[in-house]
Order: sequence, then structure tokens, then C-alpha cells
Amino acid sequence: MYRNLVTSLLEHERIETTDAKAKGVRRLAERMITLGKRGDLHARRRALRVIRSRKVTAKVFDDLADRFRDRPGGYTRVVKVRSRIGDAAPMSVIELVEGPVAKPAKKPDSKAKSAKRADPAKKKAASRKKEPAEEPKKKAPSKKKTAKKTPSKKTTSKKTTSKKTASKKTTSKKK
Repeated sequence: MYRNLVTSLLEHERIETTDAKAKGVRRLAERMITLGKRGDLHARRRALRVIRSRKVTAKVFDDLADRFRDRPGGYTRVVKVRSRIGDAAPMSVIELVEGPVAKPAKKPDSKAKSAKRADPAKKKAASRKKEPAEEPKKKAPSKKKTAKKTPSKKTTSKKTTSKKTASKKTTSKKK
């Protein structure tokens, strides 16, 4: 079953299946593309053990291997789309990712960032020096507030029945 799904994925580059099957297919499909990137005879024979079509195997070793040459893995994407109507199984679309991996954008130098951050601090410090020093205001002594205990509700206990009334409540034996 997984072999059929892998063959269909590599042929059509996008299929819809259940979430659990998509995760299993992803593993095999990525392994097949890695074998295609190796490109030797042994890798082709290993791929033919899983892929059911020679036409699809040729596509993996020619087109897909070239497309993902610079990508170090992560050739597929699994996207959850809906629940199936009949049995409410979670459905997913598994597809091949387009193109090589994007290189992360260069971050600005950390020195430039720290200089920008330091400027506002310098401005505040300079403005404080220019202003005359104000005398600190004394706070009035505050009275400490003690937490008042709220009266707890008294629970009323039920009166226990005496032994005489308890014995009357028991059912008498039938003769």
C-alpha cells in the first residue's frame, strides 16, 4: 500500500490521503529522493524495490534529483486539510516542496543593533544631567492594615438517632 502511495506521490507530486498514511509515505518518499540524488546503480536498484514504475524511477533520478540537489532533506510537505465525511478520519495533502531551500536572510551586525539601543539610553542620561535635581518627596508613614478574619460558617451537625429509634427502623423478620 505504501509502495503504491509513494509511486503516486512521486508521479503526480501531490496526493491526498489520511494523516497517518501521509506521515508514513513522507518517510519513504524522502528516502527515494535521497537515493535519486546519489544516482549510482545500487541506489537505482534500491529505489526500484519500492517504486513500482520504471518511468517514475527515471523521473526521480533525473528531474527530482536535479531539483533537490542543493536541499539537505525535507523534500515533502504534509498539510492537514479536513476530516473525511464517512468516518471522520483526518485527511492530509502530501506534496513535494518546490525548488531548493531558501538561504536565511542576513541579519544586521549585532554591533549596529547595540549602538541603536544605546543611543536612547545616552539621550535619557544626558537629559537628566541638564535638569536640576529635584528633592525626593518623603512619603507619609502608612498604617499597616491587618487582614481581618472573616467569620467562618458554622456547620450544623445532624443529631444522631438513639439506639432505640435505630432498632425500630430496621425491618422485622418475617415468620
